[in-house]
Amino acid sequence: MNKSNLRTTRPLPRAAGFTLMEMIAVIVLLGIVITIVGGGMMNTFGGGKWKAGTIQVKKLSGSVEQYQMSVGSYPNSLEDLTKRDGLGPYAKDTDLKDPFGHPFVYKKPGDAGRDFDIIFLGKDGKPGGDSQDKDYGSWE
Repeated sequence: MNKSNLRTTRPLPRAAGFTLMEMIAVIVLLGIVITIVGGGMMNTFGGGKWKAGTIQVKKLSGSVEQYQMSVGSYPNSLEDLTKRDGLGPYAKDTDLKDPFGHPFVYKKPGDAGRDFDIIFLGKDGKPGGDSQDKDYGSWE
């Protein structure tokens, strides 16, 4: 046998990279982090919508006052603000729904001797509740 025909085999170097178990561990950890951070972000976003609803109540209250000064009486419904009475319209149709898509509650006359009340019912659109479901009134 000719020595030149014999091949010497050397072990191949191990390819650099991650094992399947390492990849699964990283994916699981990323999932946990995204769940924790994403949940907090969603609560923050919802809280921003609730704050926007309270600001809309104040804006609508101002629109009701402008209507009263121009027309001489308070509107019978918030929809009256979208009509061309007096110097109107005083609001757009989109202003009459809260950031969660529910209509604002309007009372004329309002409770406790007030001329009117505008109530934002929070995320759930129902009276009462805590956190993002909390109600907010124009008198607050």
